Amino acid sequence: MNIVSQNHIFGEQLSSKISCFLEEFHVGKILKVCNAYKVRGFSVSNVFKVAFENAFRNKSFYQQEKMDSSVIPFAKDTFYRFMNSSCVNWRKFTLQLGKSIIQKIVPLTNENRRNVLIIDDSLLSRARSKNVELLAKVFDHVEHKYTRGFRMLTLGWSDGNSFLPLSHCLLSSANRVNRLQESSDKIDSRSNGGKQRKLAQTKATVVMQKLLAEAKSMEIPARYVLFDTWFCSPSSLVQVKELGFDAIAMVKKSENSHFLHDERMKSVMAIFRQSKKRPGCSKYLLSVEAAVVKDGKTLPVKLVFVRNRSNPKDYLILVSTDTCLSEEDIIQTYGKRWNIEVFFKICKSFLKLGKESHALSYDAMTSHVSVVFARYMMLSLEQRRNVDKRSIGELFYLAYDELQDLRYLDALVLLLKELIAKVKGKTFFMEKELDMMLDLFLENLPNLWNKCLKRCA
Repeated sequence: MNIVSQNHIFGEQLSSKISCFLEEFHVGKILKVCNAYKVRGFSVSNVFKVAFENAFRNKSFYQQEKMDSSVIPFAKDTFYRFMNSSCVNWRKFTLQLGKSIIQKIVPLTNENRRNVLIIDDSLLSRARSKNVELLAKVFDHVEHKYTRGFRMLTLGWSDGNSFLPLSHCLLSSANRVNRLQESSDKIDSRSNGGKQRKLAQTKATVVMQKLLAEAKSMEIPARYVLFDTWFCSPSSLVQVKELGFDAIAMVKKSENSHFLHDERMKSVMAIFRQSKKRPGCSKYLLSVEAAVVKDGKTLPVKLVFVRNRSNPKDYLILVSTDTCLSEEDIIQTYGKRWNIEVFFKICKSFLKLGKESHALSYDAMTSHVSVVFARYMMLSLEQRRNVDKRSIGELFYLAYDELQDLRYLDALVLLLKELIAKVKGKTFFMEKELDMMLDLFLENLPNLWNKCLKRCA
């Protein structure tokens, strides 16, 4: 990160902070559970810590070893073997670490807070590469052209305040024609790396269901799943509902998007044309009850047509499988999806996603993305703890009730009254003299305190 100072004192503080984070959430134990361990030599935790710190020190592993090899206690082969290992289950690692952090955050929020899972993909470009394993042609929606790289399908969790990435998959392409390189035949298909490669060559909607099923089995506290038009289809809505989640998504405004309305299959644009709109400048133009039909299954949904703020003559369409939610709640909940866009921006701009590693192995790229996700988790947690006053632990719960019932100025007034009562019990001063002394005391206080105390009195 360019904003991070490179002085020695800050380096020690940063290393201490990272060590506390790794120890607090038992990252070493999580790595071992995910099949990342060494029979002999340096511990995996030390190797992971070096990889974790690279972005904050603004130096790659190669640069650190070249400039000061004494800082790194192991040889470069140890580091590269760890990053290229096909035995580690990195999806499980980020999911376990995310769950541990969520367990620290959830007690700080109200039980009625709508926690959500967010699914989205982003381009991981390798435009100048040719021999990267499973490299494919992918469409860049920013440049509006095809390029070389991967679609980084990401599953994240949010409570509206904090965002935590939970799992990911670097999607190649399910179409053989679009794959520029195939997977290595040296990798055992039964290993975690082999399974990850097979998943990378599957359709994005199938991978999405896989990631959601893993989050469900891990008991991640969330009720709603948010995604955009790329993943919104009748089959996706039905499958998400069958997993035990409710989906809130944006529907593509097209004549090909059909829903069951008034006992007839209609496109969303036809439903909008035939229905009566709300008058005035309301937040949403129309809300209708409809249903999704797929393979003989009917799923009730609510369609909300929202005014497009950037173009008042246009509208957006939201669909919710939870028909009990109000239109305002549907719009507000879907707004949390923006957190994953901010996450992509920060990872690419500051945490060196796609820039730090130029490896050709698919395992190395998967481990690199997982390390970047862990960095973001630490920053997200630190931001929550620094901003949210409720995150100071048990001290808050012990003192909160007293603090909210008794303000500071009220306490000061009570102390002054108690002092005057004690002094009046003595015969040293007359009452007029005591009033004069109190007035003199109040006049010497700051103006704000003086006015507030006189009001309280």
